[in-house]
Formats: sequence, structure tokens, C-alpha cells
Amino acid sequence: MRLVVFALLLSLLAACSPQRYVAKEIRSAEDRFQDHIGFYLYDPATRKVLADHQASRYFTPASNTKILTLFASLTLLGDSIPALRFTDRGDSLIIWGTGDPTLFYNQVNVSNPVYSFLSTTTKPIYFSSSNFREDRFGPGWAWDDFNAAYSPERSALPVFGNVMEIQVNEQTVRVAPDHFHQYVREEAGNGRTRVERLRGEANDVVVKRGTRNVRDWIIPFRADDSVIARLLADTLKKSIPVIDEPLPASFQTLWTTPADSVYKVMMQQSDNFLAEQLLLACAGKIADTLQTQIAIDYLLKNHLSDLPDKPVWVDGSGLSRYNLNTPRSLGRLWEKLLQTYPRERLFPLLATGGQPGTLRNWYVANPPFVFGKTGSLANNHALSGYLITRKNKTLVFALMNANFTQSSNEVRTWMQSLLTYIRDHY
Repeated sequence: MRLVVFALLLSLLAACSPQRYVAKEIRSAEDRFQDHIGFYLYDPATRKVLADHQASRYFTPASNTKILTLFASLTLLGDSIPALRFTDRGDSLIIWGTGDPTLFYNQVNVSNPVYSFLSTTTKPIYFSSSNFREDRFGPGWAWDDFNAAYSPERSALPVFGNVMEIQVNEQTVRVAPDHFHQYVREEAGNGRTRVERLRGEANDVVVKRGTRNVRDWIIPFRADDSVIARLLADTLKKSIPVIDEPLPASFQTLWTTPADSVYKVMMQQSDNFLAEQLLLACAGKIADTLQTQIAIDYLLKNHLSDLPDKPVWVDGSGLSRYNLNTPRSLGRLWEKLLQTYPRERLFPLLATGGQPGTLRNWYVANPPFVFGKTGSLANNHALSGYLITRKNKTLVFALMNANFTQSSNEVRTWMQSLLTYIRDHY
């Protein structure tokens, strides 16, 4: 009789185990959302997989792609970002961009030496972008996002984040940088005020003034060489002609520091512009050419060949739906970061539950227990990173949702419930 009771107790405990609960919750969520869910939970201390649901299947990572870009930046750029390449010809100065996104970009707080260097030289300055061999938009980016603040163009020497700011109030329209004011025209509108850049190669912007929605707009500008040179010239108060000069074998470099403050904004605010430009800067450390694929190929071959499943990786930000990754490969990537960099440096770079950034309204706890990166595209949402349990274990996780039709808030609420349970029971 005792054996029977003991067996029943064991059976009951097994049925109520955290592993069984998590598996049941995921299957139930897939039925409820009619979507696909991938989940990977791993204990790096014991090197044991604690949960695996379709962890080898590929999902759209969206901005979880920035984890790859963070790994690339920490590996190739380290604590300093190359800000400018130049050569002194004696009677003139020729400059080339490095992809550094920080020049006059108000979202980051770094020491960028370019303005001081260029403003103090008495020599004529010439700008060449011959080392930039990249399309302005990434492969698979949505064609109608050119007008969106989250989709600035890529360039060799970006300035002001490659965006213009338009402030609309009841009487006036203010534009920064001021250079773009000449391209802005106003039209009468109804209802909500709207601001949009017209499709095409120019920087023409229409403000359709209504009676509501008076606010500021961030609009990407057409970042061709002539525009970049003109914005530099206006800021420096000196002429900067554009030339086609190859990058020489011997050149000098200026550096932007500290790089971690840039990585922090990229990860916490999910800044697409920073991610794209940082990956270009990584390419520039490997070769003399700013081309995203150079960095991707190098990283996959030399530093990420041990991932369980090779990612489909096409850009730095995750804007492209061509990107694909698996939960277990994301888990391995987080493990590599944890093995390589001290927690004191790594964790402050990441989106944190309840803290400013993409997780400010989610996973609120004291102390925080979720550190990582979100990723969202329409009908897809992912979160991966580190989870600190009540027992003070640091677990690696990746939770990916694909093809749901409900609001992302419904999916996020379920994810929050699941990860909170894991915090309390592991």
C-alpha cells in the first residue's frame, strides 16, 4: 500500500513539475493565439537545457538581430568606434567615413572628435565615400518605411542620425538641420496634422496642417554624398567638396569613445540606425570597404560557427524579414556573451524589465529579473536574454512568437506570465 501511495505522489509531483507546466502553457498559448512558439531555457552553470519547445525551428528575430550586432561590435570594435579616416596631403585634407553613427546624433552621449578636428584645421577639406559599397536600405526592408523615423538611410559618414526634426505648432514650422527648411512646404489639411517626405530622390517634405496632432516629427532624409557634405559644410562654416578618391593603404584614424554608451542605446532603445551603422563600422575594421555582408560573413565563419543553427543574417537592425534565427542559437549567443564579458559590463547594456527602454512597462520587479533584447515586427514578437530566478540562478532564455493575429500586448502579457513563473519556480 505504501508503495502505491508513494508512486501516486511521485506521479502527482511530476505532473506539477515546472517543466511540465511550462510545456503545457506553451501548447495552450499556441492553440489560443493560433501561432507558432519557440522556447529555449538553459542553465549555463550546469550546462543543462531546462526547456525546449521548437528551439531548433527558425523564426523571424526582428530586433533580436541586434544581439548579433552587439556581439560583432564588442568583438571587432571593442570600447572605441573609428570616427573618421583621413590623409593629410600637405596642402589639403581628405576624409572618409567609417560608418560611425555618432556625429551630431542627439541620442548618444559620446566624445566624437570629428567636429573639433575638422573645425580647427586650416587646410581645405575634401570628402570621399569611395569606401562605401552598400545600398542605402537593407535587403528585405519594407519599401514604404522610407518616411519612418526608425528607418534612416545607411551612409559612410552619417550626420544628425540621417534624420531631420520638424516641429509644428500653431503658427510656425521649425526644421533642423536648417538646411532642409527650403524643402518644406505647407498645405491646408483637415483633422490631424501630417508631415511626410515625398517619395523620390529629393528631400521635399509636405506639412499638411490640420487642427490636431501638433507635435514634432522625425523624418529620414536622403543621405547622398552631396547632402552629407553640405550639412558638414553648414555646421563647420567651410566648404567641403565631394571627390572620388580611393582610400589609401596608409591613413590615420580618429576614435569615438566610449563605445558602450552607443551599444547601450542600440540595445535598450532598439535603435535601428545605430545597429546598421555599427555593423558597417565592423566591416571597416576587417576590410577597407564599408559593406554589411563583409562583417556578417567574417563573424559567422570566425566567431559564430559554433551556433547550433546557422542564422540567416542580412542586416544589423532586424528590419528585414529575410533574417531568420532559432531560439537555441540565440541562447548560445547569449551564453557566449556571458562567458566573454563581465556581467558588470554586459548587463547595463541590455534592455531591463521596468527600466527605461523597450521593457520599461514590462517585467517590473525590484530587483529586475529580465535582461535582454526585444524584437517586434508585425505579427511577430521575440524576447531573449538572461532571467534571474528567486534562487539567484542566471538562466539563458529565448522566447519567440510567429504569425499571431492578436495584438502584441496580448502575446507580451502571456510571455510576462510565463517568464515570471519561471523566475519563481526555477
